[in-house]
Amino acid sequence: MTTPLNIGIAGLGTVGAGVVRLLNDNAALVTRRAGRVIRVVAVSARDRTRDRGIDLAGADWVDAPEQLAHHTGVDVVVELIGGAEGPAKALAAASIAAKRPFITANKAMLAAHGMALARAAEAASVPLKYEAAVAGGLPVIKGLREGAAANRITQISGILNGTCNYILSTMEATGREFADVLAEAQHLGYAEADPSFDIDGIDAAHKLSILACLAFGTRIDCAAVSTNGIRAVDACDIAQANALGFCIRLIGQAAYDAGGLYQAVRPMLVPLDHPLAHVKGAINAVTVDADPVGQLQFEGPGAGAGPTASAVVADLIDLARGSNGAPFGMPVAALEAAAPADPGARIARSYVRFAVEDKPGVLAEITAAMRDCAVSIETLIQRGEAPGGGVLVVMTTHEGPEGAVARALAQLGQSSALTSPPLVLPILG
Repeated sequence: MTTPLNIGIAGLGTVGAGVVRLLNDNAALVTRRAGRVIRVVAVSARDRTRDRGIDLAGADWVDAPEQLAHHTGVDVVVELIGGAEGPAKALAAASIAAKRPFITANKAMLAAHGMALARAAEAASVPLKYEAAVAGGLPVIKGLREGAAANRITQISGILNGTCNYILSTMEATGREFADVLAEAQHLGYAEADPSFDIDGIDAAHKLSILACLAFGTRIDCAAVSTNGIRAVDACDIAQANALGFCIRLIGQAAYDAGGLYQAVRPMLVPLDHPLAHVKGAINAVTVDADPVGQLQFEGPGAGAGPTASAVVADLIDLARGSNGAPFGMPVAALEAAAPADPGARIARSYVRFAVEDKPGVLAEITAAMRDCAVSIETLIQRGEAPGGGVLVVMTTHEGPEGAVARALAQLGQSSALTSPPLVLPILG
């Protein structure tokens, strides 16, 4: 009889409990696909008494997660604690040092320490797997690392945070303001009590840095991701974008060329005929432009017990089959240390929203600043009241360096005609 694959799980929250439930409910199918039984033999969680609705009979409880790395019955350690530092990082280091294959859903830890963990895993000949760290149940990690391995990838664009997508698509459908929809998202459990990690773009930046590493063969550099969240997006922006033939989505975008590695997370205007425009609710989607295959798209639930547990168990099945390889598609020594690209050199169209005083000469002042900085205006609309007071003026530009728009707005920064700072959103090409 084939030897079972025994696992230890650290963290029995929504995802951890989901993994146990999935292994129990689909035990026969998982065994057939893995070629051996996969069973939970040890767990670590803060509260032993909590009823999680799962069967943990026969599993040993250990008080400290790090103990799983040295548990004699554990073949594979699964980390579902979260956080870039603390117990999660300690468990990762201890597991690899003890030559235990390590599976994680922790994008924050990988964004901060992925290169060091990969080096250690390579040196110890230990598998490090993380399909669940980006986009939940979407097989985008495997798709980039294996399915598209022969392709030259030119760009990645993705909706990487379900909370932000729920908020923006709900604002679009209902016309409601950001604060109102955020409160609803918190009530429904899509957003945390402190939603900063999601709505300020940090979560999406972690995920984008991992995808960029896999796509371009570059080292993870999360600190270089230009990150802007969705707090400043108003209902008037949603309405104006729609009138112009766009919707607004928080987009993570990465590209690598002679100018360096470009990585940015920010709200963007997305043409209504673009695949990402049709992604609504708490859904993730990633489009990959590759040569020779063309454009690939991955779409589906990006979070929650079922999708994330599905990705964790997929990694377990790979390990049971003996599938392994460099964590980031090639040895860390072969990954390029890419210089960050100058975001101001990025060629794009832009949407600019102004709130201005209703007086003669304001439009002339705005257009003069754009002329002086070589920004070509495509449309200029004055319509209705701006959020916070003043008159709403909306502009779209022709293609040009994003730095030129930034210089024009800096020139207008001291203008008494502006009642609040302008909002600039790139237009997805």
